[in-house]
Amino acid sequence: MPLFEATAARLSALSVREDEPLKRKTWWRVGGPADGYVEARTTAELQTICRVASDTACPLFVLGAASNVLVADRGVRGLVVRLSGELAQSKPESSRQVWAGGGVKLVPFVRKAPRLGWTGLEMLAGIPGTIGGAVKMNAGTRIGEISDALIEVGLVLPDGSVQVRERAELPMRYRHGGLPEGAIVAWARLRIGTRTPEESAKLVDEHLAYRARTQPVDVPTCGSTFRNPEGDHAGRLIEVSGLKGKRIGGAKVSDKHANFIENTGGATAHDIRRLISEVQTEVWRQHKVLLEPEVAFVGDWSDWDPEATL
Repeated sequence: MPLFEATAARLSALSVREDEPLKRKTWWRVGGPADGYVEARTTAELQTICRVASDTACPLFVLGAASNVLVADRGVRGLVVRLSGELAQSKPESSRQVWAGGGVKLVPFVRKAPRLGWTGLEMLAGIPGTIGGAVKMNAGTRIGEISDALIEVGLVLPDGSVQVRERAELPMRYRHGGLPEGAIVAWARLRIGTRTPEESAKLVDEHLAYRARTQPVDVPTCGSTFRNPEGDHAGRLIEVSGLKGKRIGGAKVSDKHANFIENTGGATAHDIRRLISEVQTEVWRQHKVLLEPEVAFVGDWSDWDPEATL
């Protein structure tokens, strides 16, 4: 019996879908189905989903824009949740603040922000994720990080309770949001900056043009595959290790930027994970630096044998 069945029965009003394909929902275009899939449109619905999953001991995974996840070929056991409805919308709360649901997709959000006078969010330009994911990993670019603009965040905890945490209460650092274990970002309140809309739009356009010149934005990737080690760049280490263009199956280290792994067509999740592991092994062999994946390995990896890649 699938793990999510008892959960699905208690969430019937929310239209849980069984055996939901995830491959087309992920940026890498790989991965198997979820046992169950449901969308939470409000904070109250998200609370209900978390409470029921907790009561039934059903594994729960929140799928944002699915840009920094590698879903296993066997799929995901339990229930996958995606934020939609009002949790995927944004609105001004004053001339100095914007409210954004955790499911808001960053690319269109940042594109429209200057037109609406929401400046100071340019550091999120080109990041293929959501507001919730950005807060969880303190996402950013060479311009800055979301922690620079974050005022407070609304969290739903695994037991369904809600907490509001101010930025100062979160130990945010590079690619780490400092959230409580298992917390889901329902919404965030962001500070509007002092740039003019014209200055903001120009900065966004310049940064997007830079990314287009230096990164493989037109093929399936997860964005940056590895975190930058302190004092260095993962892409540089991979490139000087002679790994640009290395392939396993349909997975390839990008020729354009070595910290990106491309699905060249027909790649499996195993192909990509094997390539990630081999990149780590070779960079360690040559430079004694262990690259830490920025991507999360999600789902049923019970058939994964790390020794098989060494």
